Amino acid sequence: MKTELFTVSKIFTETLFRIPDYQRGYAWQTEQLKDFWLDLEQLNGEEMHYTGVLTLEAAPEASWSAWEDDRWIIKSRRYKPYYVVDGQQRLTTVVILLTAIIEACKNKQLNFTPIDDIRRKYIFDSKLETSSRSYIFGYEKDNPSYEFLKKKIFLENSDHHAPDEDTIYTKNLIAAKMFFVEQLKDVTHAKLEKIYTKVTQQFVFNAYEISSEIDVCVTFETMNNRGKPLSSLELLKNRLIFLSTKLATGENGGGSLRRAINDAWKTTYHFLGKNDERALSDDEFLRTHLSYFYVTELVKFPDANDELHRDKAFRRFVHTLEESGRFLLNDLFTPKRLGGKVNDDLPPISRNFIYDFSQHIKSSIETYYNLSTPKQSTFTEEEKIQLERIGRLKGFNPSSILLAVYSKESDSRKRLLFLEQFERYNFCMSMGIVAMQMRRGPLPNFFVDYTSGKKTIEDITVILANGIEETLRETPLPDMLHDWVKNGHGYYGWRSINYFLYEYEVHLQTQSKSNREKISWAEFSAEDYSDDYETIEHIYPQRARDPYWKERFSKYSTTEKRAIRNSFGNLLALSRRRNSSLGNKSFTDKLGDESSKTGYRYGSYSENEVALLKDWNADEIVNRGVKLLNFLEKRWKLTIGDRNQKIRALGLSFLYNKYPQG
Repeated sequence: MKTELFTVSKIFTETLFRIPDYQRGYAWQTEQLKDFWLDLEQLNGEEMHYTGVLTLEAAPEASWSAWEDDRWIIKSRRYKPYYVVDGQQRLTTVVILLTAIIEACKNKQLNFTPIDDIRRKYIFDSKLETSSRSYIFGYEKDNPSYEFLKKKIFLENSDHHAPDEDTIYTKNLIAAKMFFVEQLKDVTHAKLEKIYTKVTQQFVFNAYEISSEIDVCVTFETMNNRGKPLSSLELLKNRLIFLSTKLATGENGGGSLRRAINDAWKTTYHFLGKNDERALSDDEFLRTHLSYFYVTELVKFPDANDELHRDKAFRRFVHTLEESGRFLLNDLFTPKRLGGKVNDDLPPISRNFIYDFSQHIKSSIETYYNLSTPKQSTFTEEEKIQLERIGRLKGFNPSSILLAVYSKESDSRKRLLFLEQFERYNFCMSMGIVAMQMRRGPLPNFFVDYTSGKKTIEDITVILANGIEETLRETPLPDMLHDWVKNGHGYYGWRSINYFLYEYEVHLQTQSKSNREKISWAEFSAEDYSDDYETIEHIYPQRARDPYWKERFSKYSTTEKRAIRNSFGNLLALSRRRNSSLGNKSFTDKLGDESSKTGYRYGSYSENEVALLKDWNADEIVNRGVKLLNFLEKRWKLTIGDRNQKIRALGLSFLYNKYPQG
């Protein structure tokens, strides 16, 4: 092929396309699909739409001769086999759309072309005397997307695909298919023919056949700056495959190392995409894995008594994690490091080093997945509860220290004691209750000491507990919380307010001895809804215009009203998102009634508790605030003090100093 514009119809003339192993899978999601569909809808008349660059590498005979189902069409029909170096996402999308068009067609032809001929040109061709099929577009066989494309997208029979081979890429494939099926659901045959014409005759690619003298792995890295950007994890796979070709020796030609890399990334993307409810970030996993690999395999940290060199090593470590993708691609896995040609303290790049790194990735990802989805793990029930709490508090992409603990420690009881202190440590840190000397960039000192074997899990459990106690010895907790509220970091603005109120809700559920969960954490913590809808209620509302509220709070100043309104005791976890306008009603109306089955009486356990009261005023806000602080003391083993100290911690002492009759 020369460099020129080709319609989709011409591109698919006597040509086979395969996605090579160094490519990522199908990454397009709803946003890209909507843009693609909009481009198609806006095409008018005979105008053409420039779809992008399609860069191809002619597949050598040494490669295609191993394609058992395709040799006949290449030899007998003279189809030319190509690897897709760039443009995979767009080409895959075109094929999925054409598949959906074929399925949507109720007639036997489109634009006077038999449907069987269309399928033969774009999807597969068959030997007449056998059931053997050659797929016009597809993946290499060791890619999980290979069988998935045939079975779930082309709806062909296959005995090979297993659900546990699904990845985030296969999920994107089926989502794209469903997107186009939905768009074509009610179209007329005439409109379907127009869509087919637009796709095959009016979408054009700038098709370019890359020279055999150019290294395609390097080309892939430099060209993939269009569409959805490649992640560092995707780029790293390509880089390792490229380095494996440079290290290839003997008859195998580096094939076993290449298979090990592919297998490691196949496993990684399977676990990253396994849980539909909790999407895991591939680059976040890579950064977390690197932190563990760096300390255990790359760099030896100086002892604590060598403060100068240790501090320097730690700063380098922190910088490495901040630029993890750059470090892996530009510093560690680079061609210049082959054979140890670089004079630094990092190990040389060898077959064994690449293999060990790939196996390290592979072994870490299952642990990482189990930590992110503890309910599906084999951990003890107590550990699952603590890991769920830590996930709700910190996010469900597990931290480096959790990966280290669960990679090194087999004693579940020791792990549990650590988890309890780790959750407490992070909860306190969210309120500023952690000694500054324990913080150091994105990772604390104890991570390095534990991961490198300088401290045991018992040691770091004690360090976590002592760090909180040391801070509280310097500044009593009531004073710390009072200053925190006074300086504008009050309870409503607390980044962990959702977590605390959810924990209190779980506490009330436990007291009720009910198995019924009234609040879903996924919905309660979601940020993808309008500001007009709330999951945390101000019982005394932010826009308190009802006479009920004016009667009870009119004597307070604007500043005092704000303090009361945003106080701990006035915040309530709702069982369902509520339009904010409903929250401005009087307390009596908020309680609800039997006819409507709405209101606090029919909501969460927290709402039910408040519904037992007959009135809502400043005293009740204080009483509930004190009650919540009592729970905080017991749940996180902290000491705030007596009722007066708790009122001070709430920032509401003025209610009794200025208004003694309150």
